[in-house]
Formats: sequence, C-alpha cells, structure tokens
Amino acid sequence: MTDGSAGPVNVIKIGGGLVLVPGALDRVCQEVSAAAARHRIIVVPGGGPFADAVRAFDRAFQLSPSAAHWMALLAMDQYGHVLVDRIAGSVLVDEPGSLLDCLNAGSVAVLAPSRWLRSADVLPCSWEVTSDSIAAFVAGAVDAARLILVKPAANLDEPVDSYFASALPYGMPWSLVACDRMEELAERLSG
Repeated sequence: MTDGSAGPVNVIKIGGGLVLVPGALDRVCQEVSAAAARHRIIVVPGGGPFADAVRAFDRAFQLSPSAAHWMALLAMDQYGHVLVDRIAGSVLVDEPGSLLDCLNAGSVAVLAPSRWLRSADVLPCSWEVTSDSIAAFVAGAVDAARLILVKPAANLDEPVDSYFASALPYGMPWSLVACDRMEELAERLSG
C-alpha cells in the first residue's frame, strides 16, 4: 500500500481514554496535526466512551462475541469522527483503497475501521481484541514503518491487549507515548 517515493507511512492509534484526561485530547490532536507536516500519518481511533457503552450493554444483556465485536468497531468509527473534528487537515477514511490518496494529498487519514474489518474479517470476535490489536493489524496491512500507541499515562501499566502480539507483524517497531509526554511523538516518528 505504501508509496515509497512519498516517505514512509506511520500509524498512530489515539486512545479513547484521552477524553477522561482534561485537555489531553486536544493536545494530542494538535501534536498529530503538527507532525503531519513532516510525516505521513494514518490515525486509528480507540473506542473511548463509545466502546465503554458497548461494554456496559454487553454486561447488561450478554451480547454474542460477534455482536459485541462489531458494535465496538462501530464505536471506533464514532471516535474517528471526533478525531477528524479536532485534527486539522484530517480526513475520515473508511476503506483501505482511499488511504494512499488521502496521504498523497497531504492529509492525515483517520481510519473508520468497521467497514474494512467487516470485509476482511480476520480478527477474532473477542474483547481480547481491542483497538490496539486493530491498529497493529492496520499497520501491517499498510506496510507501515512504525506503530505508535498514544494513551493516558495511567494506562501504560498494562499497555496492550492480549491479542496484540499476534496482530503485530514480526519486526514492526512500535512504541507507547503517554498523552502528557507528547514531545516524544516527534522523536518516535523520526526513529
């Protein structure tokens, strides 16, 4: 998928938990927008409060793993709309064929992943597969140079879901950046 002449593609997953940290979402979105002046970026949204609503519904009504999985993916799409509203120069993309066009136009591609993943249907339907694993899958599918997961500092103790290692392509560099240490984003993108 990558067009090497235009520079490597970087995948940044922006965690939904940022909405619980005052000012974090806007700071992260500003930093991603600024980084896009020098780097080609695909953003994979977390699920945030939208996925939390699915989790709560699942606890109350015992959804099938399949229903909960696809509803959580739609939650990521919803958070994607929030991110596009806050990342200057970003465009919501819902299929892989449009990612390269978006990047070549100099925009940040914010992926609404439900449509793509519904057609690919390669990940297990389980709460063990979160947006972290989905970001890892996307990074591999687009042959990204690196994957960066941006999360609240409090979430760095248990940084990724249990399926993440299976979804991440062998040898792909990845790192965590705490939302209160966004100066590290440029360092990670250049590394």
